[in-house]
Amino acid sequence: MFDVVLVPVYHLFTGLSGLVGPAFAIVVFTLAVRLALLPLSVRVARVQRIRLRLQPEAEKLRARWKSDPQRLLRETNALYAKEGVSPLSGYLPAFAQSPFFMVTYRLFTSVAIAGHPNLLLAQGLLGVPLGEHFGAVLAGAGLVSGPGAVFLVVLALLAAVAWVAARRVEPGTPMRRLLMAMPFWTVAVATVLPLAAGVYLLVSSAWTIAERIVLYPRAARLA
Repeated sequence: MFDVVLVPVYHLFTGLSGLVGPAFAIVVFTLAVRLALLPLSVRVARVQRIRLRLQPEAEKLRARWKSDPQRLLRETNALYAKEGVSPLSGYLPAFAQSPFFMVTYRLFTSVAIAGHPNLLLAQGLLGVPLGEHFGAVLAGAGLVSGPGAVFLVVLALLAAVAWVAARRVEPGTPMRRLLMAMPFWTVAVATVLPLAAGVYLLVSSAWTIAERIVLYPRAARLA
């Protein structure tokens, strides 16, 4: 059943690779996915503004029902439900793009697609196969090598994007330390995924930062 989606995306990637190169094919694919999900992100931003507006009322409920967690949960859910806000709405963009990320992962880890050799595995970024893993590079060519340098650049860019995301977490935000640490999971994940998946994460993470700068301006959040 997965091949129903994987095969056409594979042909799309091979076609894009012939036009713009394999690495840029991943960039184009990722940007197309995030552009398609942009209306959902805009909706989530609107929901977040509603949640911020309701925050004083939510604080009053927490103070009133702090000794009754079940009643607090019911009252809080009722407060948000009146405005059509779901507690999980902020995670919708991540959930929505996860199938596309899994398709990208499968494309660059499957030896064969629909019974034929996967030609994408022979393509690379600056000489490093897009299906290669950081661990394999360390065990083979080593960190001080061309392939090692390619992975280090991708990881460094992911870390830079994560740092910007962490800096945008407002002081006083509940669980602020956890929220500041969460963006760095992409760096850890990229060390065990194929290079292609690391490129996908880099482009997607950078898009997320750009979205938040536009959709969640700090002046508006503090107003």
